[in-house]
Amino acid sequence: METYCIYLRKSRADADAEARGEGETLARHEHILSELAKKQKYHISKVYREIVSGETIAARPQMQQLLQDVESGIYAGVLVMEVERLARGDTIDQGIVAQAFKYSDTKIITPVKTYDPNNEYDEEYFEFSLFMSRREYKTIKRRMQAGRFAAAKEGKYVGNVPPYGYDRQKLDHDSGFTLVPNPEEAKIVKMIFEWYVHGAIMEDGTKQRLGSTLIAYRLHDMGFTTRKGERWSLNTVRSILTNPVYAGMIRWGYRPQKKVMKNGAVTKSRPNITTDDYVLVRGLHEPLISQEDYDAAQELAHDKRTIPKVNMDKTLKNPLAGILICKKCGKFMTRRPFGAKRRQDTILCKTPDCDNVASDLCLVEQRILDSLQAWLHHYEMQWQGHQPAPEIDNSEQIAAIDALKKEQEKAKQQLEKAYDLLEQGIYDTNTFVERSATLKAKISDTQKRIEKLEHNMQEQSSREREMQELIPKVRHLLAVYDTLPDAAAKNQMLCQVIEKAEYYKAHSARWHGSVDDFEVVIYPKLPR
Repeated sequence: METYCIYLRKSRADADAEARGEGETLARHEHILSELAKKQKYHISKVYREIVSGETIAARPQMQQLLQDVESGIYAGVLVMEVERLARGDTIDQGIVAQAFKYSDTKIITPVKTYDPNNEYDEEYFEFSLFMSRREYKTIKRRMQAGRFAAAKEGKYVGNVPPYGYDRQKLDHDSGFTLVPNPEEAKIVKMIFEWYVHGAIMEDGTKQRLGSTLIAYRLHDMGFTTRKGERWSLNTVRSILTNPVYAGMIRWGYRPQKKVMKNGAVTKSRPNITTDDYVLVRGLHEPLISQEDYDAAQELAHDKRTIPKVNMDKTLKNPLAGILICKKCGKFMTRRPFGAKRRQDTILCKTPDCDNVASDLCLVEQRILDSLQAWLHHYEMQWQGHQPAPEIDNSEQIAAIDALKKEQEKAKQQLEKAYDLLEQGIYDTNTFVERSATLKAKISDTQKRIEKLEHNMQEQSSREREMQELIPKVRHLLAVYDTLPDAAAKNQMLCQVIEKAEYYKAHSARWHGSVDDFEVVIYPKLPR
């Protein structure tokens, strides 16, 4: 018995119809396609319901699953309201869909027409329908962008997420949204601008202007968090200080979204690159601060950002970069260059509230080399007299792999038999779906176990070789380290033999202890 499936996906027009009270779209479509299947005596084994909105296949998990099942050839046809529901993305996505149905000889069945991908005329009609669907999608998208641009020019808020300090509210007697102050958040926004422009009252009663970093610290000390419950940061405070929405303005299109190809996939981002083609108008919402305070904040921020930085040397200066981490918080330690009050480069943890005390970089670096020397001596002592086996015995692993392959082949035969029982009418649809799902899971699980055993065999054969290679690597590093030309070369060699190193110092040498009273624990790159 041939099996079929139903694919349901909600379009933007469907969402608009639901907003007008015309009923739930997926349920209505499922009823129509189920009636069609009943009339044509199609046996439906599964229904795919796409409840997320996505332009590409990568953003639609149910479509990905459908294509995998179609490519495996388990369906004679797929019932869908329109072919446009299958692919509205770019030509690559449309080609993937067309090829999946063509090479699996799977029909596309709509209430209006049945498409046979291997029929020349149906194939052309199918591809033309996808092309027109893409063109319609672009037209709708262009129209929506123009609508947002026009709404922004009218002072309406066209974003989905309101800025911190505001809530989004539907306009009375008009389409679109505006912003209304959120009492709790608005109070914090006003404090940020007050502290940045006019200053905050300190413990001694004086008033002192605070920068973005000090404002973030002060908000944290007062127990305030961001909307997501996270700690305030320099960038979060700065984004508030530079947003004209708090002065009663609406800005739209300032940092447009960019699409780039990365690792073979399209990714979206909003790079910190502004454009002149954006909307900046007086909004319909109530400002939280005065225009004078906002302008003053921009001048202060601009003066700080425009400090010239000439001939910045971007070469690596920290030989422990990417290696040394703070034992207290787990973050990477940072190099602080020497200055008027420091004769040496120091290493410190920049995590707020972390009490790990800084030390001279050269002392920490030497401690790591000494620890590496001690570890090498101990490691070589362990290897003295050790003779590696001439050949590793993998007979048990090979036997286990052979047994798993036989078990997998048996499950595949059982799956083939399940298809035969379904065609003969011995299995009903529910029994077949349950039985086939169990067998497919068993086949997949067995394959994973086979791959794991094969991987373990490969690792076992290379483990002893890696252990033997580690000793000369460490010995060579210790011999040539002081002759290396720069920090980058030292860092490269250290990264080859050290996985990480943990650092902790409890007290400053200024009050008690010595400058080298700190703890360093190294983790060499032993084969796993």
